[in-house]
Amino acid sequence: MDIQFVEDPIDQVQTPTLAVYSFEGSPATSGTAEILPAPTRALLENLQSSGELTGKAYECTLVHRPEGLAAERLLVIGAGKQEKFGVAHWIRLAGTAARFARARGIKRVTWVLHGASAAPESLQKIAQGALVADYDADKYRSDRNPEKRLDQFDLLAGTLRPRAAETESVRRGRIIAEAQNFTRDLVNEPSNLMTPTVLAERAESCAREFDLDFEVYGPEEIRRLKMNAFWAVAQGSNEPPRLIVVKYSPPGAPPLPVIGLVGKGITFDTGGISIKPSQSMDEMKTDMAGGAAMLGVMRALGQIKPNVRVIAVVPATENMPGGRAFKPGDVITAMSGKTIEILNTDAEGRLVLADALHYAKLQGATVLIDAATLTGAVTIALGDITTGVFGYDKEWVRRVLASAAAAGERMWELPVDDEYRDLYKSSIADIANTGGRYGGAITAAMFVGEFAGDTPWVHLDIAGTRWNYDEKPFLAKGPTGHPVPTLVHLLTTLNSSPGA
Repeated sequence: MDIQFVEDPIDQVQTPTLAVYSFEGSPATSGTAEILPAPTRALLENLQSSGELTGKAYECTLVHRPEGLAAERLLVIGAGKQEKFGVAHWIRLAGTAARFARARGIKRVTWVLHGASAAPESLQKIAQGALVADYDADKYRSDRNPEKRLDQFDLLAGTLRPRAAETESVRRGRIIAEAQNFTRDLVNEPSNLMTPTVLAERAESCAREFDLDFEVYGPEEIRRLKMNAFWAVAQGSNEPPRLIVVKYSPPGAPPLPVIGLVGKGITFDTGGISIKPSQSMDEMKTDMAGGAAMLGVMRALGQIKPNVRVIAVVPATENMPGGRAFKPGDVITAMSGKTIEILNTDAEGRLVLADALHYAKLQGATVLIDAATLTGAVTIALGDITTGVFGYDKEWVRRVLASAAAAGERMWELPVDDEYRDLYKSSIADIANTGGRYGGAITAAMFVGEFAGDTPWVHLDIAGTRWNYDEKPFLAKGPTGHPVPTLVHLLTTLNSSPGA
C-alpha cells in the first residue's frame, strides 16, 4: 500500500473515497467532518437527524456522490465519545477506513487531516493503522481474494504543508506496521511449516536485510552451553531446537543500557507428557508469539536506527511427548546453576526463558524484557484485551507501561511479591516449575524472574493479546503483532537517535 500526502482543496480532490470522522453525542460535523463544504455538512446533519449517523465508535456511513465534493464517495466513521478519545483511536479509525473500503473492492482512500490528526504523532498512528488493517490471516485459503487490498491511502493535507517531521512520522508508522505484520506472518504459520529451523531461517533473512548481527545455535551448542532447562523441553521432539540471537549495536551508542529482549519460541506446544486437552490445541502454533514479536522489534530497529544497544534471544523448540521427553518428577539444572523440579511439563515456557534470560545476561544485557504466551491464568484475569506486566524494578515497569500508553496498546501491572514465592517451592530442588492454579500468572512470572536475578527485568504475558479471536472493524481475526509497537516506542525513546 502506498501512502502519500495530497494537497488539493477538500472540495476538489478526485478520489474514490474521502474519509472523515465525527464524534458520538456531538454534531455530525464534529471531528474532521467540520471542514467539509457547507452542502456536505448539511447532508450529514440530515443523516444525523434521521438516525442514520450516530458517531458511535467505528460505525461507518457511506454516502455516494456527496453534494459539495468531487469525491465519488464520502465515508463517515464514528469516533465514539470525544471525552474518551485516545491515542489508539487514530490507529483504529484509520484501520476501520481501510478495512471498510477494501471489503468493497475500493482501491484508494483519501483520509482528511485536520487539527490534532495532522500532528506528527497522529500521522504515525494513522499510517500504522491503515497498514495493519490491510492484512488477513488467509494465506492458505484457496478462495482468498488477493484483489481485496488497498493500493493507496492518501493523506489529504489541504492547506497544511507537510514538512520533514510529518514525512518521517508516516515512514515510522509504516516501519512499525510492517514489523507487526512480519510478526503476524510468523505467528500465523502452521507448525509443520514453522519449525524452529524455519523460524531461525526467517530471522536470519530479516537480519541480513536490515544489517543486524545474527547467530544461531543448534542442539550440540545448546547442550555445550549447559542450557539444560531449554534442552529438557526440546529433547522430546524430532525437530531440532534453535537458539536465535539477533544483535543491534549502532556505532557510537552509549555502552549502557544494553537491552536484552527475550521471546518464548515454542513453535508447537502439546504440553509434553502433561498433555493438553485436544480442544483448541491447534492454537498452540502461536506459542512462539513472544519470540516472533522480538524479531519484529529488531526488524523495526534496523530501519529506525535508535541510539541504543539491543540483543534479542529466542529459544525455539517444540514441546512434544516423545520417548526422550522430560517428565513430571524430573530435576534439571538450569544454565544458571539453579535446580528445578518438574511438576508439569506443560509449564515449559518458563524453562526455556530461564536459560535464555541467563544467556542474555552473559551476553552483556543490563536490562531484561521478556514476552511470552506464558499462562492461561493471565487471560482469566485480563481477558484477551490487556497484557499482564510484571517486574521488580518499578522504574522499568513504569517505562514499559508509559510506552504502551503512547503506542496505543493496553497493558496492566500485576503484582510480584515474596509471599507468592512459597507457592513454587520444591522439597527436593531449589524451585518447582509450577505454583498451582491460584495466582498462576504471578507465580509463572516470578519463576522467570528468578533467572533475571538483580538485573532490571520486565515480563509481558501476552497469552491473551497475541491473537484476535473476532473480526474487528479495524483488525482482522488472527495474530495481532502485539507488543511490537510498545517495545519499539520504548527502545526508540531511550536515547536520542543518530538518524536513519
